[in-house]
Amino acid sequence: MNNYVLEMKDITKEFPGVKALNQVNIRVGTGEIHALVGENGAGKTTLMKILSGAYPCTSYSGKICINGEEKRFSSPADSSDCGVEMIYQEISCMLDLNIAENIFIGSYYKKANGIVDWKRIYAEAEAALVRVGLLDVSVKETMRSLSASEQQLVLIAKAIRKKPKVLVLDEPTSTLTRKETDNLLQIINELKKDNISCIYISHRLNEVFEIADKITVLKDGETQGDFARAEFNSKAVVEKMIGRKIENMYPKETVRIGKEIMRVENVVVQHPYNRQKNIVNGVSFSVREGEILGISGLVGAGRSELVNAIFGSYKGKCSKTIYVDGKTVKIDSPRAAMQYGIGLVTEDRKKDGIIAIASIKDNISIASLKNISKKGLINRSREKKHAWKMKKNLNIKAESIETKVLNLSGGNQQKVVLAKCLSTNPRILILDEPTRGIDVGAKVEIYKTISGLAAKGIGIIMISSELTELIAMCDRFLVMTKGVVTAELDRTNVSENSIMIAATGAEG
Repeated sequence: MNNYVLEMKDITKEFPGVKALNQVNIRVGTGEIHALVGENGAGKTTLMKILSGAYPCTSYSGKICINGEEKRFSSPADSSDCGVEMIYQEISCMLDLNIAENIFIGSYYKKANGIVDWKRIYAEAEAALVRVGLLDVSVKETMRSLSASEQQLVLIAKAIRKKPKVLVLDEPTSTLTRKETDNLLQIINELKKDNISCIYISHRLNEVFEIADKITVLKDGETQGDFARAEFNSKAVVEKMIGRKIENMYPKETVRIGKEIMRVENVVVQHPYNRQKNIVNGVSFSVREGEILGISGLVGAGRSELVNAIFGSYKGKCSKTIYVDGKTVKIDSPRAAMQYGIGLVTEDRKKDGIIAIASIKDNISIASLKNISKKGLINRSREKKHAWKMKKNLNIKAESIETKVLNLSGGNQQKVVLAKCLSTNPRILILDEPTRGIDVGAKVEIYKTISGLAAKGIGIIMISSELTELIAMCDRFLVMTKGVVTAELDRTNVSENSIMIAATGAEG
């Protein structure tokens, strides 16, 4: 007998023309927090869909054993019955049902007369919320009224109410603040005390090293190796993930900072639903040639609203004064912003950055059609030549420029968004969470691109919730809290601590 609650042995899964997994092995101990890491497309989600029953046992080869006993799952219900619960990266819930209904959906308690026992359901739902730290939320509130992080905690409460043997969390902190992340990691550690095992999938290696007992690395559908806690080493793990040596995670170049190219004054952004409240209230700053200006702050600080107002894409009411090369300019739409050499890579690439069903070529060219058109007709030869050039320059991994963007990994989708933006030849580039949800290898390539653009004299504004990358890549820093700038720092006096003190209003 062994103490492994879960063993996945020689798992092989093929799709038409593609071997997604090739004899993958993973073993998870009882009460163990086991991290699963790898680049986008490495096979992590496919492996977990097999474990969750989303891909039935007839669709792959290999064995799944729970507590040493082989199991065959034909559906997610089969997997759940055997003690496996999975929470996907994309939050899936019934938005117009209340919290208790979401926690118990499909398994309502009923009285002897067949009527739903709401009293018992509400009592147990409240107990489940307490366990995940949602103390001030009523179980009768609708899911729609909750923040994304609160919705996620409800789904965790729903999962652990079933007392699972294995809880799978796929990128659970991608939309969370640092405080919310710390809360979630604490909850996972509490579950460990109850012998609940956790498979933790994340691109944020600092979190992985903080919480995991063991790491398994996947690359191109194959197991690359395991690391016990005593063997954790960020460089070694990253090199296993990307399959090559990595000398510098943050390849920032030393660049001569030039003249001021843009200055914004007194940006005010009104709340879309409350006219008495401003999301951004009187923010001013400048950016210079070759400078990377970092903007930090907690979720809700107004960072994205600020840059969308500058770019002319904020849907609500806002006001601002913008100078480009010392001259006042009027920007009331993205088209106007691009005419003045301003580009924006948005925070949510799936919503605002890409047309998923369109090709790489069409996505790259859509914002710069005037550069490849004459008298209203697109020069297809020029369009293809430019798309191939951008694909090569940004190392977009795809067979062809005709490949649909929906078939690309997250990192390559982000490169397409960046390519589209760069095709407008911006002098000022705004990057809102440019590496969110992408793997380490793709991050390094995007960092190289950012450094290269700064070296060419492009002024860059970079928003990021990952303080490590912000500090490593930027020359100057603005910290926002509740719509105002509370600190301006430079590379000589910046630290994660100084940023967080300014962002939270805490005493140093």
